[in-house]
Amino acid sequence: MFFLFSSAEDLSRSTSSMSSLKRHFLAPLLLISLCWAISITSAQASNLAVFEAADVFALEYADDPQVSPNGKEVAYVRVSMDIMTDKAHRAIWQVNTDGSDHQPLVSSEAQHSSPRWSPSGDRLAYLSKVNGKTQLLVRWQETGATATLTTLAEAPSAISWAPNGKWIGFIRTVTHPAAQLASMPDKPKGANWADPAVVIDRMTYRQDGAGYLPAGRKHLFVIPAEGGTPRQLTTADYPINSGITWTHDSRAILFSGNYRDDHEYHPRQSDLFKVSLLNTKLEPITQQPGAEFSPAVSPDGRLLAYLAAADQRRGYNPNQLMVMDLQSGESRSLTKDFDRSVDDVQWATNGKTLWIQYTDQGMTRLGNVSLQGEMRQTKTALSGTSIGRPYTSGTFSVSGDNTIVATVGSDKKPADLALLQPNKSPLALTTLNSDLLGHKTLASTEQVTWPSSYDGKMIEGWVMKPPQFDPTQTYPLILEIHGGPHTAYGPNFSTEAQLYAAAGYVVLYANPRGSTSYGEAFANSIDLAYPGYDYDDLMAGVDALLEQGYINKEELFVTGGSGGGVLTAWIVGKTDRFKAAVVAKPVINWASFVLTADMNYYFATTWFETHPWEDIQSYWDRSPLSLVGNVSTPTLLLTGELDYRTPISESEQYYQALKHRGIDTLMVRIPGASHSIYKRPSHLIAKVNSILAWFERYR
Repeated sequence: MFFLFSSAEDLSRSTSSMSSLKRHFLAPLLLISLCWAISITSAQASNLAVFEAADVFALEYADDPQVSPNGKEVAYVRVSMDIMTDKAHRAIWQVNTDGSDHQPLVSSEAQHSSPRWSPSGDRLAYLSKVNGKTQLLVRWQETGATATLTTLAEAPSAISWAPNGKWIGFIRTVTHPAAQLASMPDKPKGANWADPAVVIDRMTYRQDGAGYLPAGRKHLFVIPAEGGTPRQLTTADYPINSGITWTHDSRAILFSGNYRDDHEYHPRQSDLFKVSLLNTKLEPITQQPGAEFSPAVSPDGRLLAYLAAADQRRGYNPNQLMVMDLQSGESRSLTKDFDRSVDDVQWATNGKTLWIQYTDQGMTRLGNVSLQGEMRQTKTALSGTSIGRPYTSGTFSVSGDNTIVATVGSDKKPADLALLQPNKSPLALTTLNSDLLGHKTLASTEQVTWPSSYDGKMIEGWVMKPPQFDPTQTYPLILEIHGGPHTAYGPNFSTEAQLYAAAGYVVLYANPRGSTSYGEAFANSIDLAYPGYDYDDLMAGVDALLEQGYINKEELFVTGGSGGGVLTAWIVGKTDRFKAAVVAKPVINWASFVLTADMNYYFATTWFETHPWEDIQSYWDRSPLSLVGNVSTPTLLLTGELDYRTPISESEQYYQALKHRGIDTLMVRIPGASHSIYKRPSHLIAKVNSILAWFERYR
């Protein structure tokens, strides 16, 4: 049985915002070379303007909005793609909350991020990266004058103003000499020896996207807001989480960290601490099992809101919203009866309620929670800051007289800024992609649900059809599977899915069991059983779509990345119904994965009950490599060479195993790419074009 609903609402509403300005021009010759792998579809043949691979370089989106204290302006990060450097470019722009006076505040060749208003709104602190170095800067709004506050060797992050406007707190790494084991003889003057041996003594010694980590720890600092010398407030050799808040009197900072001596063996543990500016005295605020993080002090300074997750050995531990009376130290949960995980919390300006962000049925939502735990949910969905695949995403800001600005997109455009208004539709403040996408026909999403063939559990998904879709014709199908596995897809903009649809494919993506946004039980239904019955959820979705009559059952294709790569490899080991598959950045052998991934100890002690040498069979039974003897589907492997989350050695194992068996296979390695392949526009294009070229071989 298959249930079909209306397509997702496009929340874009044109107002008085200025037309989008593009920084870069696309050379015709380069456009041709980038699009070589996209086959000419019937839509393109009829001169219909569709989304193309080269359009990736022209996309923009809004991120990290920050409403000014008076509620009249919004500073935000405007992200565009630079075709010459092949990188995302980040500039800071400002727009009034009525949509007027849209202008750049900080826009240059440097990368700018993290705009943060001073308490009085007269200054804006932000981070600027020039020549590979990130520093803290402050801009005076009235004059436009800018001062560089830091000249640090390591990048500051998590910047936060003191309530009195005199200090800015931040976090940065403090390095120390690397571990040494053996000494070397003196090198003759002028000799050219090899680099010295590197000694590693930490459990987590490399991190996806950051590479091999320098010796040292993150620490908390403060600096006078008018310039001066940064002062280090913490010194102990323990990990600190991102996100800090100040006490109401500006005399102390609250932060989250894992101050256990054996912290490497307790990756799910962190507590809240307070450190004094006067004497750097450290005081624990929470000492509970599990993780406490994201502290936020109420406007009157009496209460502390924070998020907390249990320290339980299971795949998914949702975050609850907690509130503590700072005088008594007593805490209570405001969301104990709310079966969703809270991802962000901000105080309403009156201090009587809190705004929270969470995901619900594939959509990022906002809710308002009273101090008695009563919640009102908003209708507006946030999205559009994850543009590669249709993941849930978004961010918001509250200030002024409870003025709320959020990133709002749709299935047909990435994030713009929108003012959320009570009992009214959101007021669009920007239209960043109207120049690029306004004249193109994009694929729309249609929500679908179906019962799992395993137990009848209802599964939600979305279908994207090619532009100029003709229901009397049949089309090839791509089943696209999300990663995580504890994440969620939704009716959000997806560069990859739009390019698949423009190439003539129907795209089906879904939230099988294990996905977030459907409650704790649904997410944990794959605990110690992944991959497993999520396979049945996905196959039932393909069967249900085939019943609609517009899919060519002889042209079924499947792909997925990360956790979706795991399931894709599992699928081709269980069935030969797909003509071809692309397994992207997968886990193939759980035993090797938990001993090579950057978060190795977390995976080994959370997703399994024992280490591999204690129960190798449990690891093998869930490894796609155990099914490689069944594979007959032509299967391509695709992974970034600098992926430390699902290291490329996993792909190499599967590629070699398929070669041993004589299965048609290729391995595509993306040089310089980490786990998030879409971080560079050309990497995203290379991924999509490789997938389409592989599928075209077997159509």
